[in-house]
Amino acid sequence: MRLPVRARARQGDRLLADTTAALRVDRPGEEPELWFPRSDLAPGALDGRTIEAGEGELVEHARFAADSDILLTEVADGDDAVDVVRFPNWGDATDLVQVMDVEPDGDRRYVSAARADWRRPVVEGSQILGQSVVAASRHAPGRRAVAASMVFTRAADAQVPYHVVLDPVQEGRSFTALRTSAVQGDRTCAFGTVLLDVTAGDVMRHTEAAPDVPGPDDAAPFDMGVTGRDLRIVDDAYTGDPDAPLGPPELSTWVRFRRVPDDQAIHAGLLAQYTGHMSIAAAMRPHAGVGQDQAHRTLSTAINVISLSLHADVRADRWMLYHHRSTFAGDGMTHSECRVYDEDRTLVASFTVDAMVRGFGDPTREGDYRSSL
Repeated sequence: MRLPVRARARQGDRLLADTTAALRVDRPGEEPELWFPRSDLAPGALDGRTIEAGEGELVEHARFAADSDILLTEVADGDDAVDVVRFPNWGDATDLVQVMDVEPDGDRRYVSAARADWRRPVVEGSQILGQSVVAASRHAPGRRAVAASMVFTRAADAQVPYHVVLDPVQEGRSFTALRTSAVQGDRTCAFGTVLLDVTAGDVMRHTEAAPDVPGPDDAAPFDMGVTGRDLRIVDDAYTGDPDAPLGPPELSTWVRFRRVPDDQAIHAGLLAQYTGHMSIAAAMRPHAGVGQDQAHRTLSTAINVISLSLHADVRADRWMLYHHRSTFAGDGMTHSECRVYDEDRTLVASFTVDAMVRGFGDPTREGDYRSSL
């Protein structure tokens, strides 16, 4: 697959290659490969270096050894700042859109294509929530998803397709209510509900004001492994280091996706997809000796329940401010109450997250199904 971004390979201060025509090769269970056109290698880039020459369609390409730093950025578009992603990475926003856009596969059944992260092939719960929003929107066109909630009961293998199954409860003149479940083989991995509405004019209106935090241009870029998804952390407050400075149980992040089709269901699904990313990290901030770097090593962390309310149409290709506030941590669980604002600081969504944080030695641990995406 040709990448829609710029790729540069360096060793120290030495530029080895710079191209907008890199080819990515993914093989199940293996680390992805990045191949550079030989015509875009810097002079002398091959001198004294170990490279792999391509064959077949890659015959005019070369792949650098693992000790090279390979950085991916958007192709420059005016003065629009972009974030740098280090290769190997999960993929691009176009890949994420494809994952979210579940395909019809029978009566009220939608299939999610397999796409594994070679590091940890586990489906993220908020991905399933977003896919359920997309599937429900396809089922009831012309209505907006206004509420969605899911309980995540067991791990779904990202290397194997699974189905989002819809069960209509009510399909009235105003509202459509659906039960939804994610099923892989004969196992139910998640279940919940989606409510859709034709919407109506205001009888009254109020919203909670956005937090007084810096905008995306004044927040720190963070690499979470997806090109085409710009991510900025307010006050540079996110770190996985258990010895990081302590802070309040809050995290604010700015998120923007690129290359998103003009499809409100996909925009809403992408908003939902990010709801599972930062609430556990927010809960950890006030506690010394606890950090995200311990997840899946000494701590079992997982999202158990997400409940999302969508207050308006959303534009995931514009900046969205996610404010995560953890209100409780204890008994191996955390709870967070969160808001999403658009780039004008208008409230567009609210959500709550219940999650578990437990030591691997805890005999009550049922599994660990939070992915690194």
